[in-house]
Amino acid sequence: MTQRFCHAVRGYPASILDTRKTLPGWRALQKWAVSLGGGINHRRSLGDGILIKDNHLALLQRTRRPVERACRLAHARRSSALPIIVEVESLSEVRQALSGKPDIILLDNMAPDLVRRAVALIKKQALVEVSGGITLKNVRAMAVAGADRISIGALTHSAPAATVSLVMTLTRPSRRRRS
Repeated sequence: MTQRFCHAVRGYPASILDTRKTLPGWRALQKWAVSLGGGINHRRSLGDGILIKDNHLALLQRTRRPVERACRLAHARRSSALPIIVEVESLSEVRQALSGKPDIILLDNMAPDLVRRAVALIKKQALVEVSGGITLKNVRAMAVAGADRISIGALTHSAPAATVSLVMTLTRPSRRRRS
């Protein structure tokens, strides 16, 4: 499945990434399968970066410019070089994110045209990651729109299982003549 997504964006600099969404107990194997297909593993755990999502932003909703504020709080409190990733859903939130200077701006559930407009606003000030609703039908359009990274949860949580079997048959031992 990963190989098909990678093939779909061939010729564009966009990378295909998995997510942390894996089946319990299967994370290592599912992420290995993604890497074998040409994808990139990222965010193995919540400790791999500071990810600011809609629930975090809801806590700051009563403040002025909550996305920018969340990014600035993350900068002030990070104790290492962990990347700051902020999830946004509109061009207004992209503008706020740029003021907060995250490392990665995650465009969530945006149509390719909106992704193209967001990329034009971001102007390489942060990496652009797209996620949400990515399929084989729209992944190339996301790459064409300028995404640096395309994260796809389905690579792990919805990949079809391969059928593998071992068939044994009994045969009679051959009789060899002694000379």
